[in-house]
Amino acid sequence: MTRVFPLDSMKAHPASLSPDYKSSLRRSPSQPLVIIPPSMTEITGPLFGHNAVRADEADLTKQHKGEPLGERIIVAGRVLDEDGRPVPNTLIEVWQANAAGRYVHAVDQHPAPLDPNFTGAGRAVTDAEGRYRFVTVKPGSYPWRNHHNAWRPAHIHLSLFGASFLSRMVTQMYFPGDPLFAFDPIYNAVPDEKARQRMVSSFALDLTEPEWALGYRFDVILRGRNATPMEEPHDD
Repeated sequence: MTRVFPLDSMKAHPASLSPDYKSSLRRSPSQPLVIIPPSMTEITGPLFGHNAVRADEADLTKQHKGEPLGERIIVAGRVLDEDGRPVPNTLIEVWQANAAGRYVHAVDQHPAPLDPNFTGAGRAVTDAEGRYRFVTVKPGSYPWRNHHNAWRPAHIHLSLFGASFLSRMVTQMYFPGDPLFAFDPIYNAVPDEKARQRMVSSFALDLTEPEWALGYRFDVILRGRNATPMEEPHDD
């Protein structure tokens, strides 16, 4: 995994400044960026927490004494490079709101209930074929005050770490058919419609377990013209 993106890959990513996404007005650089070449410490540094990941961290429904409320789901897929080759040993961290649309975070104070049996965070490492699998509950939509009557589509955040500290990439996975897509400035900050669709998971009957959980497939493509949009470095 690398932070060097070819031009066709860059077209898949949102611009740093997306005026409809109000907080990007504060976060976007106002001056030209200063490129600081990475040192050997950043390039050859230790993997970020890969060895400490336990198998049970990938099941977000078993982190507490009781079962969380909501629709249990399975989210699985592969991490691939631009040529469709698997990227093994990739650390994937996920975080999400609970089924009522609330995060376990001090800043999130909107009037939806917290779930004492759901923290909303998990980790997994891809296998030799680039595969990963999480068990969780489907997150709810939530208000976010970006504009009048603003609601975020249901989504799960994914952070991917490669072989060094420089290789972190972050994206969001959405669910098919969400009526809030057309109204969400974050989703629509990705300029290309086909690229936006690459952030949407697909229902997968082969991942679904009878009488237990629906399955959704979400492959992450790291580079190239079919790259998954990322919240990571831009040329602008």
